[in-house]
Formats: sequence, structure tokens, C-alpha cells
Amino acid sequence: MKNTKFIVVALFFCGAVWSQEARKTRADIDAKVSELLSKMTLEEKVGQMTQITVTVFEDAQKPGYFDAAKLKKGIQEYHIGSILNVPNPGAPTLQRWQETMAAITNEANKSRLKIPVLYGIDAIHGASYTAGATLFPQQIGLAATFNTELVKRGAEISAYETRASSIPWVFSPDLDFPRNPAWSRMWESFGEDAYLSSKMAVALVDGFEGNNVGSKYSVASCMKHYIGYGSTTTGKDRTPSIIPERILRQYDLTIYQAAIKAGAKSVMVSSGEINGTPVHSSKHLITDILKKELGFEGVVVTDWKDIIYLNTRHKIAATKRDAVRIAVMAGIDMSMVPEEFTFYTDLVDLVQKGEVPMSRIDDAVTRILRMKFELNLFQNTVANLKDYPKFGSAEHIQEAYKTAAESITLLKNNDAVLPLNKEEKILVTGATANSMKNLNGGWSYTWQGENADTYAADKLTILEAFQAKLGKENVLYTAGADIEKEDDAEIQKAVELAQKASKIVLCLGEKNYTETPGDISNLYMSKSQVKLALALAKVNKPIILILNEGRPRLISDFEDKMSAVVQCYLPGNEGGRALVDILYGEVNPSGRLPYNYPRYPNSLEKYNRKHTESLADEEQNNDAKYEKSYSPQFEFGTGLSYTTFTYSNLKIDKAEITNTDEIKVTVEVTNSGKRAGKESVLLYLSDNYASITPEVKALKRFEKISLEPNETKTVKFTLNQKDLQFVNEDLKWISEKGTFTIQIANLKKDFLLQ
Repeated sequence: MKNTKFIVVALFFCGAVWSQEARKTRADIDAKVSELLSKMTLEEKVGQMTQITVTVFEDAQKPGYFDAAKLKKGIQEYHIGSILNVPNPGAPTLQRWQETMAAITNEANKSRLKIPVLYGIDAIHGASYTAGATLFPQQIGLAATFNTELVKRGAEISAYETRASSIPWVFSPDLDFPRNPAWSRMWESFGEDAYLSSKMAVALVDGFEGNNVGSKYSVASCMKHYIGYGSTTTGKDRTPSIIPERILRQYDLTIYQAAIKAGAKSVMVSSGEINGTPVHSSKHLITDILKKELGFEGVVVTDWKDIIYLNTRHKIAATKRDAVRIAVMAGIDMSMVPEEFTFYTDLVDLVQKGEVPMSRIDDAVTRILRMKFELNLFQNTVANLKDYPKFGSAEHIQEAYKTAAESITLLKNNDAVLPLNKEEKILVTGATANSMKNLNGGWSYTWQGENADTYAADKLTILEAFQAKLGKENVLYTAGADIEKEDDAEIQKAVELAQKASKIVLCLGEKNYTETPGDISNLYMSKSQVKLALALAKVNKPIILILNEGRPRLISDFEDKMSAVVQCYLPGNEGGRALVDILYGEVNPSGRLPYNYPRYPNSLEKYNRKHTESLADEEQNNDAKYEKSYSPQFEFGTGLSYTTFTYSNLKIDKAEITNTDEIKVTVEVTNSGKRAGKESVLLYLSDNYASITPEVKALKRFEKISLEPNETKTVKFTLNQKDLQFVNEDLKWISEKGTFTIQIANLKKDFLLQ
């Protein structure tokens, strides 16, 4: 007992010392920022708020390399504080990144105050703009793991390899909350649940920034895209949203709150508009809520050209100059201009003429300089490559493989058709069967990810992973279909080969894309691929459908003819290998779906729908027949295993609670099958009656556990008062007296809030 007390006291002392040290460091940095700010001219301050894309400074005759005069002009004349993006033609080596950053640093060191340039990059699933980097699953796959420790470890590796590229700032995590699955950036999000998104957001921020964001192995994170970006009414990118503030606060804002509490250093603003107000022009959202109410002290950066778009797209500013005034006064700290210097010249003029106060400029520049000091950029901006021996290493690759393996989700497995037998003759076919760009998706080496097969030529596609495991001679293959173009000859070839196979592995999905180029008007799987699926179904051989897609493309036209369905999302460079190991049972699948997979394009309800979206049979009038109002193809949280898990003894410590009590929940989970496996235990809560119509259920806790055959573990959760609350019409978080139902698997327990 004495030892226990000593440990507790020691931990308290260490925590207090760390807290004091953090306060001292913050005070030191604030003093340095104030001193530097006092020496700066207006022009130097506005320059810090200006972010330009790297290609602006390239030599027209030598793409990928700087024109020294252009770089000098940008840094010495316009005093730019930040550069982003990737030199042509994309994905430089570590050595080229080092040379690029050295050139920028050398030029910055010639400036009057020698303020370092802050470089930012879209490293969203690894150091994805560096040749040879370790690429992880995209965010939607991370969510499917339901394993925050695994996700945090991946972010640590991503930070390590991004810093090895001499880049200290990543535009990640994506905290968008998509409400329409057709949205072209759904795969960059964590799916449709705010609680899951919040926990994953914290995991990424913790992994990126570590205990010391200034470490040579950490990077500053950037939450994006604040706020409501994923909720367009059309489902298309950068189109308007209609979202009541009550809804924003109950769902979207909670994700940002969690990441801010975790210490996220910056935030990127949404390109969209909400209720007719572009977010870049909203003082209410940026200053009043984000900066004041949530206490966010980091840097607020625009997205690509979005101040200019206030003039050219949104049409709320008659000129670019007016757009600058509106955005800066709304609370923008840094403009991703990014291809010209009009932001700089307009803002200098606005301040000189009294239309933007110097206090607003000083606030923005203070935030930017603070982040530069926190990142230790005044000490060093260029990586010493000897410090990064693990870049692209076997150790890092193994972590990416593990993450891919835990993300891949088995949705259907009729008659235990999986796992496959190595003695069987397999036909591998489909448009995504032999493609690295489809495994990786966008933001991979280049913006749209179209060159991944070149940059990742040493990695295994799904087909190549089959061939590596079985030998080329034992794997039948033909493409069968292009994603877009119909090819009857290829379909016929696939049908003929299928006659020779015991089972068919059919790989379907989408092209690589992100942002507006990924907009679609039809959520169904493409016609060419549906045609292939229906033709193969007539062969009457078991078909294992592999979905390789960023959003759920509808498969209801042929899903009933598939024996098994596996969702692998966009699993990254190790995804093909992980998938095939799962198909042969060398890895037991454990992913769970982080969104409802819809059955029809006009039936896109979320799992936490309202009761009126899922009327029961007894609630329908008896003089007519009805289609089920809620019938997803697969529901949020679906995820099968090659073993079975049995839940029992769901217990709560109190049947009645007051509005200050916590409630402790326990449940026993047993591996009742014959294989070791991992199980994500999901706890849902239902508020049975409330003044704002309650959700059918909402995820409140989850934990992933590993179990050997016949092993039982007791999983413990604690619910607090916030878990019982919702946002009312006065925009206040409240709970109301009444009964609540806890559900874990098929078990339920009620309790009463007095």
C-alpha cells in the first residue's frame, strides 16, 4: 500500500513538473513572439499571413527547381511566411526535399529578421508526397479499425517520415462530418459518427504532435475543414450546405473540440457555405465560436484560393480587395492565396487606410510566429537525413500492413466461403484488381493519385499479392472490365476463365479522385462493372466481391448474387498484401463499417437516424403495402470474423442516477469459435424520450480486444453526464429526466435519470 501511495505521489509530482515546464516554455515563446513582433514592419507582418504554392517559384525551363530570382522576390519583397504543396512533377525524394527546403531556408536567412518559412503539405495517409514513404490506409479505413492506438502509431510514423522530408506541418486530420455518401471527400473523413470521429481525431493529433511538437520527429497538425464542409445538399464538392447551428454544435463542433483539447496547432477553413454564408466570411464561426468560445489559440488558414473565391464564386465581395477585408476581419490568420501576391498588396493597403486594424494583424501574426517557435523552426528547418534511418523501413511498412489488415471489413460470408483454400483454382478479375492507384486513392504522390502505379511499382496490387502467395501459374486473371468503359470481349474472357476456377474474386470500385474531380451524379457502381458482376453470377461459382472504394457505391443490383463481400476502402500500399492474407485466413478480419452502406440512392439514412426514419410495421396503416423505410445494405458497425463472439452479463452499477452521477458498465465477451480474433465492442445509448426528437441510438464508447478461442474478457466502460445530453433550441447542452437504454451487441439495460 505504501508503494502504491509513493507511485501516485510520484506521478502527481511528475505531472506537476511537466505542467510547470509547459507553462514556462509557453511563457518563453510568448516573450519571444512579442519581441519579434515589435520589430516587424506592417509589410513583414502581412507577409507572414501570406502562403504561396511552391510551383510559383519554379524555373520555367527546369520544373521542380527554383528560379532564384523568383524565390528571392517572394521572400525579400513580399516577406512570405509560408509555402505549401509539391514541386513538379510530384513526390520528390528525401534528398530533393532537403535541397528544396535548404534553398528556402537560405533565402529566408538573408531577410532582415531571418524569420523561417513555414512549409505545409497534404500528408494525409503517410508522407504521401515523398517517394519511398510508408503509405497507410486513408482516413475512412483508419476509422474502420476502431483501434485508436494503432491509428496513433501510424500518425507517429507519418510525422517521422514527413519531418524526414524537412516538412513540419501537415494538413491533417480531416474532421469533416459527411452527411451524403456521394461526397467526393468522404474517404478523407472518419465516417458518419461524431464520437468515433472525435476519438480518431485525438489519436491522429496525439500521434502527429507527440509530447513535444518541436521534436525533429513531430509535426504540427491542421484540423480541416472547419466547419460543415461535408454536408452539402447536393453531395457534390464545394456546394452549399443548410445546417442549423444546433446540429453543428451537437455533431460537427464536438469533433473539433476534441482535437483542440488534444492540442491541434492549426485549422483550415471550409471552402463551403452554410445557410448562405461562406465560412471564410463568418466572424460568428471563426472568431466568436472557434477562437473565443472554444479558446483556439492556433493558426487559422484558408483553403486553396478561398479568399479569392469570396469574390469569384460566392459573389459576396465585389472585388478581391473586399474579399481580403471580409475574410481577415472574420478571423482568418493566413491566406493560402496561393498563386499570386494580391492578398499581400491588398491587405497592406487595407491596413494603411484604416479598414483593417493593426490589432487584427498582430493577432494573426502572433499565432503564426508562435507556431514557428513551437516547431523550433528558428533553430532548424532542414532535416539531417542521418536522423531518420527508419524512413520507409520494414518496421514502418509492417505497421501500415497491420493497420490495413485491421481496417479491412468482412460484410458478408455465406456458407463460410471464406477463408479460401490454397489448393483451389482462383479467378481474380475486376477493374481494381491490378492497380496501386485504386488501392491508394487521391493525395498519393500527386493530388489525384494517378501516378501511384509508377511511384509504388515495388508494392503489390491485389492480383500481384495473389500471385506472390500462390504462384503466377495458379492464378487466373483478366481485367474483365474497365471502371468506366464497357468491354464485352473482356467480360466474355472473364466468363470463360471462370469456368476453370473454383471461386471468383471480383474486385470492383472507383477511379482515384479527390475534391471536385471526384463529383458524381450516380451513386451506383459503374455500369461496366455491374455488367461484369451479373455476367459472372450466371456461371454459378462462388463469388467473393472485393470493394475498393472511397465511398459506398451501390451494389444492390447484384449483391444478392455474391457469396461474400469484403470492403477494403482505400487501404494504401500494403493493402493488397493484407487483403489476400485475410482472404486465406492468415489474418482474421476485424474491421467494422464506419458508415451505413446504403441500398438505394434515395435512401441514405444514417445509423443514428430519428425514429420517424424507420417506422415499424405496426406503425403503418393496414390498408396499403410499404417498403421498409430503413433498409441499408449493411449497417454502421457491421464487421464479421472467422470466429464467433458471444456477449453476456451486461451490467450497470446503478439503475437510477442523478444529474451528477457517472454510470459504470461491464459486459463479458467470449471467443466462442475456433480461431483467435479481435472484436470491437461497441456501446450504444438511446435516450428514449426527449424534447428534441431523440436518435434511435448513438455510439458512446468502443474498445477493441483480442481473444483466443474460449477466452473471456470483461470490458468496462464509464458513461458521464455529457453522454446523456443533447443541444436544445437555445443552443445549450442539456439532459432531461427519463429512461435511457444501453445496448452492446444484442444485450440491453435501462437506467433512469431522475
